[in-house]
Amino acid sequence: MSYPGYPPSGGYPTQTGGYPPQPGAYPPQAGGYPPQAGGYPPQAGGYPPQAGGYPPQAGGYPPQAGGYPPQAGGYPPQAGGYPSQQAGGYPQAGGGFPQGGGFPPQAGGYPSMPPAQGQPQGYPGGPAPGQPQGYPGGPAPGQPQGYPGGPAPGQQPMPGYPGGAPATNPSMPGYGGGVPATPYSPAINYFYFSRGYRGVIKDYPGADPLRDVEVLRKAMKGFGTDEAAIIEILGSRSNKQRVPMVAAYKTTYGKDLFHDLKSELTGNFEKLAIAMLQTPAKFDTSQLKEAIAGAGTDEACLIEILSSRSNAEIREINQIYKNEYGKKLEDAIINDTSGHFRRLLVSLCQGNRDEREQVDINMAKQDAQKLYAAGENKVGTDESQFNAILCSRSRPHLRAVFNEYQQMSGRDIVKSICREMSGNVEDGMVAVVKCIRNTPEYFAERLHKSMAGAGTKDRTLIRVMVTRSEVDMLDIRQAYQKTYGKSLYTAISGDTSGDYQKLLLKLCGGSD
Repeated sequence: MSYPGYPPSGGYPTQTGGYPPQPGAYPPQAGGYPPQAGGYPPQAGGYPPQAGGYPPQAGGYPPQAGGYPPQAGGYPPQAGGYPSQQAGGYPQAGGGFPQGGGFPPQAGGYPSMPPAQGQPQGYPGGPAPGQPQGYPGGPAPGQPQGYPGGPAPGQQPMPGYPGGAPATNPSMPGYGGGVPATPYSPAINYFYFSRGYRGVIKDYPGADPLRDVEVLRKAMKGFGTDEAAIIEILGSRSNKQRVPMVAAYKTTYGKDLFHDLKSELTGNFEKLAIAMLQTPAKFDTSQLKEAIAGAGTDEACLIEILSSRSNAEIREINQIYKNEYGKKLEDAIINDTSGHFRRLLVSLCQGNRDEREQVDINMAKQDAQKLYAAGENKVGTDESQFNAILCSRSRPHLRAVFNEYQQMSGRDIVKSICREMSGNVEDGMVAVVKCIRNTPEYFAERLHKSMAGAGTKDRTLIRVMVTRSEVDMLDIRQAYQKTYGKSLYTAISGDTSGDYQKLLLKLCGGSD
């Protein structure tokens, strides 16, 4: 019987100090491979090991204490030891152990990159964290054995996919490359992975809410208002340092800070100051309420918040909305919207998106095919299929889906949506795609639109500057500069004025 990756009958060429083949060539005769007790790693004296069979018995692979890396004569190989370096030796290219030191992944294995933030360290080319150990280039854990580049287990080959990928529609365009032997890819944050803190507002060293509210009280007491003092306090404290000022102010002076600020400040400066003293979830809830209850529905605001917040944040928003306004956010959305756009918003407000970081490339290909079949490849559009995938899949997975869709169809997913849909549902689907594909770029566009043309959409400008100042404002500034050819700082300076401008520029953090 022949095994993939092993040389044909005739045995291994002998190496000095290596493992001499048994008489009768490979596969070895009784007493040879599979190895006997003491299995892998082999003992000194080379291969084959003695009594005990393969798969290894207790004490075999993985090695016990003192095991990996094994002792002299084991793996990694010593000079002249296993594996053989001669032509025809084990392993062959594509799935075997690498030669010459190191452990770089082979074709079809994991990309060579650091593990996703918060994931345990593993060996390049090794199994996904938390998955059982397998052989490099082998099948995904728990899947039946297949050949690298072959079809996914249980699937039929698809024309146009060398190696065969699962097909949902035979008329779909194919890919130019085969399916990787290992269908899992570690999560990649394409825009700012492992870059540390990307906000611009940081904790102020030694900040004390009691001292801060004393400054605020003096700024508002008596004739006139010291706006500069208010700007300095609010613009130099993080959200978790600003929010306690509300309780500290009432404890110290027996008055409501929001009420006093509203009586002393006016216009957009007042709105910005009030926004900065609320928790993120409380502020988002108030913005959603205004978007639904105001004259007309601010659909872009609903999509912006619900598509960019985490599951935990959306659930907190739902709870606050119910407590504050006596009804569920979902019910408010249903009463104020209709059609497929309503379905999109209801799906997003559940806060049930998959948040796993690992990406299954085969599933990404299948989802790309489903989107193609639901839009470009049929008469009419199946909006429910777009809704199901865009609202339930994880962000890393969807980025992979968008990439696979581009490769498969030759068209960007945003352009396909624009060709197939219209109205609010088109705007909503496009916004979800843009937000997930490149969040800083999406918010840079939101800021640009808020300041473009006649007049400023101050509500959008305030919301984005407040909510992103401690999340990814540095990335938004870079995206703005790259896309629009000028800094966000310059744009804000040219479109706003007075104390409102000064506090916005504090949230911007500087010019690029």
